[in-house]
Amino acid sequence: MELPKVAVIGCGNWGKNLVRNFAHQGALAVVCDADPRKLEVVRREHRGVKTCLEFSEVLAQPDVQAIVIATPSDTHFSLAKQSLLAGKHVYVEKPLARDVKHAEELDALATENNLVLMVGHLLLYHPAVNCLKDLIATGELGELLFVRSDRMNLNLGRRDWSVLWDLAPHDISMMSYILDCDAVEVARVGGWDTQGDGLVDVAYLDLAFAFGGKKIPGQVRNSWIDPQKLVRLTVNGSLKTAVLNDAQVENKLALHSQTPEGRTVVEYPFYPDIEPLFLECEHFLQCLITGERPRTDANNAYQVVSILSDVEKRLSSRPSVNQPVLRSR
Repeated sequence: MELPKVAVIGCGNWGKNLVRNFAHQGALAVVCDADPRKLEVVRREHRGVKTCLEFSEVLAQPDVQAIVIATPSDTHFSLAKQSLLAGKHVYVEKPLARDVKHAEELDALATENNLVLMVGHLLLYHPAVNCLKDLIATGELGELLFVRSDRMNLNLGRRDWSVLWDLAPHDISMMSYILDCDAVEVARVGGWDTQGDGLVDVAYLDLAFAFGGKKIPGQVRNSWIDPQKLVRLTVNGSLKTAVLNDAQVENKLALHSQTPEGRTVVEYPFYPDIEPLFLECEHFLQCLITGERPRTDANNAYQVVSILSDVEKRLSSRPSVNQPVLRSR
């Protein structure tokens, strides 16, 4: 069966990875970017792939069945809406939109026109994350006590108003997924603008996840000013504690426990060594062929957008480094 053809909009730091994966799967037809230099790199690395500077050119091409959007988050809604109105299936990087009403509008457009709308919540396709989800479901960790996700790096080319819009979609979508929770409560928010430029660059969320008839406390910690990259999920259980360190090359997932004698035991569960983005792109193409609803559909994205929209209101005073924002429910 011939694969559907896609166009990737934006081939920057992340978009180039989408270009590579869709090209390797034989589905890439067009790449669009406002920077001619980036398009020159695409032409060198992917012979035969069309390139263009204008988004309107992509929408006018009948052989392009789907649009893959990897542009700054404040452009997602407009580009996705235009794509759906043009009859194209859409894959859009996280977040789906910056406004809850916009997320609802995109979902309605896709449903009315029988089009696939998928959001790039990458970690829901990560083999190690899915292994951890299965371990939680089978009770391997025992009774869950606490879950925390730390995502930190040094980001000098910032465009989002808050570090939370940039990094927290990964954390919230992943934590909700492994706990099968679609009712997340935000208990408290903290944020700091350390550079005095109006951008919240260090932040945290205190959360509560409905799981197994009780509420599991959790926390998300994000930073744009940490020179040492940290991508770590910790799930504390009464029997074992799982640590998923995605910055490691090997043994990303480890289970820590203690024997009755007090000896520490570390286990490394098996999971397939496959690039998560390859699996995500493959899933999108499969949805185009079968018409099935994506794992990371608009409903999945709606919760993330809803939480972050609420958080944005709480951080609306745009604090300085000496004026942290602390907001409780």
